Amino acid sequence: MKIGVDLGGTNIRAGLINDNAIIRMKTNPLINKDNLENTIDQLKKVIHSVRMPDVAGIGIGVPSVVDVQNGIVYDVVNIPSWKEVPLKTILEKEFDVPVYINNDVNCFVLGEKYCGFGKSYKNFVGITIGTGIGAGIVIDNRLYSGSNCGAGEIGYLPYLDHDFEYYCSSNFFEKIHGVNAYEIFLAAENNDANARKLWAEFGHHLGNALKAAVYAYDPEAVIFGGAISKAYPYFKDQMMTSLKEIYFPKSIEKLHIYNSNIHHISMIGAAFQVNQQ
Repeated sequence: MKIGVDLGGTNIRAGLINDNAIIRMKTNPLINKDNLENTIDQLKKVIHSVRMPDVAGIGIGVPSVVDVQNGIVYDVVNIPSWKEVPLKTILEKEFDVPVYINNDVNCFVLGEKYCGFGKSYKNFVGITIGTGIGAGIVIDNRLYSGSNCGAGEIGYLPYLDHDFEYYCSSNFFEKIHGVNAYEIFLAAENNDANARKLWAEFGHHLGNALKAAVYAYDPEAVIFGGAISKAYPYFKDQMMTSLKEIYFPKSIEKLHIYNSNIHHISMIGAAFQVNQQ
């Protein structure tokens, strides 16, 4: 058995995982984010709540750049106190088991590779959409993280007057249109025409981000995840229309596109780091 942890700017989720299944899980809101010691204590408590004596290791996904070898995380998104945290050292001292840390989108991709749609492909890209947008990459059946665990940060590529993250995440709804993405999702579910129009506009921008990923990595498949991917049926058509406006049509002739259907896949993927070491 192993423990997978999905650390976000809003919640800490930890799961006890056996044979790719979550058998015990705990979710706590992350509070006092300006206090490093307090946030570390919160993380420890959540992990303790699911731990059993025979746990072989702990895998953690964080929304940041990570020194994977040394387990140091830098500038964690939405946790201001986490500027440079030797998380591996801290948690191995606390739990006396190996601890492995990676970027949260990379953990999503690991989960898809071993449990989801990614099982069928040697080369694919996972894209998560939520408060931001990021990508994880598998090349020849191995996770590719780059030199600094920064490979796949397509959200920061320049786009229009900002970047892709501004137009292809919750920012699109909140900063451009002054609405809440989840409320617009619910409105679309109720056949609200204006909500459907917003999702189509979002899909246009996301299709352009998808083109950037195809140009960069030429994958066999792309797998979407993250909170906003729940609205996939409402942005899919316009996204595909934008994607088809590509300079290299051959790059998308055989491209397979999926929307992840496994709950807590990033947490499961985080635990797979234990297997890979």
